[in-house]
This record gives sequence, structure tokens and C-alpha cells, in this order.
Amino acid sequence: MPQLAELSSTTSRFDVVVVGAGPSGSATAYWLAEAGWSVCLVEKKVFPREKTCGDGLTPRSVYQLAEMGLEPAVAAHGHRYHGLRAFGFGASLEMNWPDHAVFPNYGYTITRFNLDGLVAEATAARGATVLTGVEAVGLLEPTEAPAGHLRGAAGVVLYEKATGTRAEVRARYVVVADGQNSRLGRELGVTRNRQWPMGMALRGYYTSDRHAEPWIESHLDIRDPNGEVVPGYGWIFPLGDGRVNVGVGLLSTDGAWKGVNTTKLQEYFVNQTADAWGLNESTRLSEPTGGRLPMGLARGPHTGANTLVVGDAGGSINPFNGEGIAYGYETGRLAAGVVAEALLAGEAHHLVAYDERLENAYGEYFKVARAFVRLISEPKILAACVGVGMRIEPVMREVLTVMANLMRNDERGPGEFAYRALARLADVVPERAYAMLLGDRAHEG
Repeated sequence: MPQLAELSSTTSRFDVVVVGAGPSGSATAYWLAEAGWSVCLVEKKVFPREKTCGDGLTPRSVYQLAEMGLEPAVAAHGHRYHGLRAFGFGASLEMNWPDHAVFPNYGYTITRFNLDGLVAEATAARGATVLTGVEAVGLLEPTEAPAGHLRGAAGVVLYEKATGTRAEVRARYVVVADGQNSRLGRELGVTRNRQWPMGMALRGYYTSDRHAEPWIESHLDIRDPNGEVVPGYGWIFPLGDGRVNVGVGLLSTDGAWKGVNTTKLQEYFVNQTADAWGLNESTRLSEPTGGRLPMGLARGPHTGANTLVVGDAGGSINPFNGEGIAYGYETGRLAAGVVAEALLAGEAHHLVAYDERLENAYGEYFKVARAFVRLISEPKILAACVGVGMRIEPVMREVLTVMANLMRNDERGPGEFAYRALARLADVVPERAYAMLLGDRAHEG
């Protein structure tokens, strides 16, 4: 891959510059380069690099990778699994991924250490200029923007730490995909809607004899040493290479997990599953790492005069299950399509279609998901829903279909009817239920 000094000595003008080579940035750059546009993809780390993640690919992710011709490489470096094993409040259930007209009925686990480099290499092979070890430290000639829009920019200012080289890259369009902390996103004017869900997650790696199991595992109740349920959920994802990814997450609003220590939560969960999976100090491979997860398109605006924000930088994580990789690939592909249309027409105003396509793809679904998260953040409701639902297998299978966003458009099955029912209730249930909860808390107080 070229170095920054080499780039600055030849050309620094592109049709598009994309900042961040995670799923959303690499997908944006891949599809634009595939269509023949000149693209510069900038990544501040050098591949392969560690990335905090659950390392699980659902059928939605697998579909996008297959579309890029990368499933054989993912299969060679990852572990194929066929469904979810769920535990909660004394019950357990194994569920295969549903058959679908578009998406496969299986997933993979693969570390981001391996995955992101594969996609970046494929992007370079399509003709994109990929710069690694290079950080975008600022916008080039930023412009002001009307309310509800991002600022514009003539490009980005780059810095290569290894050589101390600085350079400017100019582009007709700038796509920001630098993750949930999104330094450039903040400079463009991105903010988070604090009334919408925020997630927190922590994960670590362990060795385990069960590393090649065909199920990823989810635990819907975590208990402290006294047996009391604490906020959060846990997962164990077999990686097929001797390791398992073990983590915990919190999905909540209104400060319901304020004061919750995720390190303690991880400790409780490891203790809870230690015997079943052989988890202990001797099998732990690293200290757990984590971060915050903006969800449900809670970060915005997403569009400016010649700028777009995609993936985690735009809060595209699914509130139902904390999945971000699929939505990174999908929002990147949506962005690539819109930018290509603008380039073909020579008209930047075509970028407004990105907001419309985000809304069409995720608006109603994420609205339902936000309502769902708000409800289950109350422990009593979570215990009631899971305690009953886990014992009714058809219900849980349909819940899995909805939570993984695998409803079918070609037929009207129970999952689709259940989802539409949730969608109809989304406008009223959260407010009424939350009011009831507040009343209950006041009464208890």
C-alpha cells in the first residue's frame, strides 16, 4: 500500500476520500472503486490491527461480504455457525438462523484483526488508494452548513505518525467512517440524540475446548455472587481457532445503567459460565476492552453539501442486538450508491437521497427497536418477557427473526406480522409503559 509521502508527490485529488477502513468505510470505498471512481481510503491503524468487537457475523453481514466476493476468504479465516443458543431465567433454547429469500441461513465468527484487513485489501485490488497508518487530523477548508446538515469540506488533512509527513487530500466528496468516537464527525457537526439508546460493551478472549461449537451463545440474565440479576447481557462466540470471544453489554436509556461497572459485569458473567466453558485466569488471553455504542441512527446529521457520515460514526448499530458490522457494510454501500449518482450527475444535491434511503431501510425498524430497548431496560419487564418467552419456542424463533432484522418481504409469515404489530405499537407503548414504570417506582418509593 502507498505511503503518504508517495501520495503527496504524485496526486492528492480524488473523486472521493473516505476516512476510516472499518466495515462502513471499506464498503463505501469498495463499491465506489468497483464502479470506477477514484477513491482514497484512509485508516489511522496498520492492518492487521485489534478492534474491540463481538466478532460475530450474522446472515446480513455474510450477504454483504459475499456480494464483495469475500465469503471464501472469510470462511478460510473464520468459523461458520448455524444459529443462536439463548439462556435466560432458568431456560435455554437453540435456534437456527431462519431461511430467507436473500440472506443465508448461517453466520461466521471472525476477529476484526483478520476481517477488516481482508476487506481493505479487496478495496485496494479494485483500484482504490488505501493509506494505512495515516490519520485524518482535520477537515480541509470546512464550510458552514444550515441547521440539520453537516458542514462541507474540500478534503482532509492527513498525518503519518511513522514519518511525520503531513499532506492534504482534496476530493469532490468526503465520507466520514471513523467510528463511534468520530473525531471528524464532531468537526462536521455530528451530535448524539441523548434521548435514544446508548450501548456499552466489554469483551475478552479465552481459550476453550468448546471453541468450534456451531452455536453462538447469548445469556439474557447475569447474576452477581448473591444470585441477584444485574443489568446487562452476556455472549460467548466460538472462534474455531482455540479461542472464544466472551463479552457483556448494556442497552439502555434514561441512565438505567448509570453507575454500572462493566468490568464487574464481565467478572460476574465469566464466573457464571466458567464451568461450562472452562473460563478462568489460566485460560484468559487478554484484559477485556470495551467502548460505547451509539445506536438506532442516534448520531446525526448524516448529510452535508458534499459530506456523508456512515456506520458507527452515524450511530447505525441495531438497538435490538448490538450488531454493528452488517449495518456498517450496508450504510457504506448505500452511501457509495448515492455518491456515485452525484458524481454521474455532477450535482451534489443528490446526496440528500442518503437520508431518504437510511429512513427507508431502517427508520421504522429502529423506531421499534428503540421502544423495545426502553421497555426491557426495566428488569421486571425483562424478567417477565424472557421468563415466559423462552419457554415458547415458536415465539422465541420469531423474536430472533425480528431482532436480527431477517424478516421476509416475499411472504407474510408470523415474524412479519409480529413485527408489524410492534411497529403499530411503537408510537404509544414506550410512553405509556414508561409512565407506568415511573408510577410504580414512585409507589415503591
